[in-house]
Amino acid sequence: MASSSSVEHIELLNATHDAYDGVIVDMKDPMDSNVFATLLKASISQWRQQGKKGVWLKLPIELANLVEAAVQEGFWYHHAETTHLMLVYWIPKTPHTIPANASHRVGISAFVMNDKGEILVVQENNGKFKGTGVWKFPTGVVNEGEDICAGAIREVKEETGIDTEFVELLAFRQSHNSFFGKSDLMFVCMLRPLSFKIQKQSSELAAALWMSADEYAAQPFVQKREQFKYIADICLAKKDSNYNGFSTVALTSGFSSKKNYLYCNNHNQKL
Repeated sequence: MASSSSVEHIELLNATHDAYDGVIVDMKDPMDSNVFATLLKASISQWRQQGKKGVWLKLPIELANLVEAAVQEGFWYHHAETTHLMLVYWIPKTPHTIPANASHRVGISAFVMNDKGEILVVQENNGKFKGTGVWKFPTGVVNEGEDICAGAIREVKEETGIDTEFVELLAFRQSHNSFFGKSDLMFVCMLRPLSFKIQKQSSELAAALWMSADEYAAQPFVQKREQFKYIADICLAKKDSNYNGFSTVALTSGFSSKKNYLYCNNHNQKL
């Protein structure tokens, strides 16, 4: 929790150094807020002498009693998770360069088409579509650490009981101020069904069925809304083999041996 400087004989908060001349303080053990305030002041003074810049202070929810002392010292909120709060502080007398918290939420919209040219559509129990009678693609939010293609497969399985495999990323759209001031990315993913019997998630859906693509696209709701109509037209073009999307290529980056997905149009490409 705290360490002793052999040079100045003062206690400091334990911290690790990051790659940007900053420090990370990961608090774990209970501490009196007055003791914490004293250690924090001494630590900042030491870090200033060392030429450090940003300070990241991670407080688990159990140590919420330390928040006030940190704020009084000049820290501000960066982000919060279910188990902790992250606060930040900028030591130099210059505008800070601490990156903002995540700015986007990532969602998927699943275009699932069977061999008959029918698509999987749902009516929702909640949200803006509740009670409208509108048939729409299954949608959902990608989990932290989850690939877009995997998120689409999971959401379809959870909502409809249909097993699928990823085919292509057909399109995506970006919107702003959509979720507590955050921006939103929605990826339209084409999936191939591996099963066909629908078992709808009653808590989320009022209904689910296989519908002809033309019938879906002809809905007044779709026809009167530019973005929905454009996406429907893309899906119809894909149905008729007149559109190519992005497929996945698993590659390693220059920083890790772990593979991640590059989404690209590699049709007719010999790479």
